Amino acid sequence: MKDDIHPKVREVVFQDIVSGAAFLVLSPVKTDQTVDIGGKTYPLYKVDVSSASHPFYTGTQRILDTAGRVEKFGNKMGGKTTGLAATLLKKKK
Repeated sequence: MKDDIHPKVREVVFQDIVSGAAFLVLSPVKTDQTVDIGGKTYPLYKVDVSSASHPFYTGTQRILDTAGRVEKFGNKMGGKTTGLAATLLKKKK
């Protein structure tokens, strides 16, 4: 195998800026910030979204009513829909 083709992997703390949750993982990401955890200094990388703040994982995800949206569009167009909207409206009846 060739030498020096793989990135250097180290323990890095990923911190969610929304919830403040921190995860210690192995990563090759480069960062200048550091954080002390348990008396040891780790590189710190801040992320916008993680499993601690994403709606899918926190259970706050909303499910859209697509059938109702199609009917609303059909009513708005006065039954002159074509294509996918017309097909969906016919299947529902």
